[in-house]
Amino acid sequence: MKIERIEAFQVQWSPADKPGQRSAFVLVHADDGQVGIGEASPMQGGIASLRIIVHDIAPAILQADPLDHAVLQDRILHRLVKLGPEGALSGALAALDIALWDLKGKLFGQPIYKLLGGAWRTRLPFYASIGGNGERSVDEVLRVVEQRMKDKPAAIKIRFDNDRTQPDADIAGDIAKARAVRRLVGDAFPLAFDANNGFSTGGAIRVGRALEDLGFWWFEEPVQHYHVKAMGEVARKLDITVSAGEQSYTTAAVADLIDAGVRMVQPDIIKMGGITGLMRCAALTQAHGVELVPHQTQPTVGLVASLHVAAAQAHATKPCELNDPSPRMHAVFADPPRAVDGLFHLPTAPGLGITFTGSPSEDGPRRLPIL
Repeated sequence: MKIERIEAFQVQWSPADKPGQRSAFVLVHADDGQVGIGEASPMQGGIASLRIIVHDIAPAILQADPLDHAVLQDRILHRLVKLGPEGALSGALAALDIALWDLKGKLFGQPIYKLLGGAWRTRLPFYASIGGNGERSVDEVLRVVEQRMKDKPAAIKIRFDNDRTQPDADIAGDIAKARAVRRLVGDAFPLAFDANNGFSTGGAIRVGRALEDLGFWWFEEPVQHYHVKAMGEVARKLDITVSAGEQSYTTAAVADLIDAGVRMVQPDIIKMGGITGLMRCAALTQAHGVELVPHQTQPTVGLVASLHVAAAQAHATKPCELNDPSPRMHAVFADPPRAVDGLFHLPTAPGLGITFTGSPSEDGPRRLPIL
């Protein structure tokens, strides 16, 4: 089997969508007719990653063996490292890696989790990841949480998505929302708080103390992600588990977080090396006794790829992330992932186990090729 052709494109989900709301996909065509699909981080519509694939990666790997996916990833990373080893280049490599693993599964007739060594569990619980709560009133937050509880999540994470240039803007209001959610769901229900980098070090410690009193499970990215020492300082001074890593793009960056004192890391499969990268992180965290709880907010390819890796981990301590539901993103897949009674069931078909149809529509999803 050889790589014959690579397509990179955005999907615009509706005509009213802004460019940053598009998804970024790649199709790798093998010379035997098989096709693997991957997804890049969709920041700004993923356009930077897709252009790197089209102009810099694809010409270099045509006719390569797709089973050499790890070698190809490392070779391309070092060839293009001066583009920056983190960010758009890592997103491009993640998309390519996921597509090559999809091809690998199809070649051997096995789901990816089998190729990773098997699944410890084939039914995976999820936590409802609820964004946009910084701008909502307390009552609005509670209404959204009540709605998401109907999906039977194993836990709830409230995300604030505040302006990162205004740290500590409403600490009292943020704590009030956390307190109200705790009252709503009861003392025993697992909760997490994602600050989205919204606090100073001192502000984060103040909020973290309140979350400890409220019995929250974890406190995610309390300070700016690039202040690694500050993240570690907050983690060491609090009893609540402090997590970070959503914006780490290499295993070296994850190792820096661990060295700083962070004990729960959350790399994202479509940002840092795809399945190969996330499996390397799994080995790293297991060696250091640190929790691996992957971040993942994309509802199709990224989610399924992350589920395969999560299923293969012996020490999965937390549920998988499910972002604010967006069924419109299921429109171009014949068999998109859907939770049933609070559980995702691993696909048993070869590769990722989902089928991209790409059906265009005048008033719905539309493929936008990358020039």
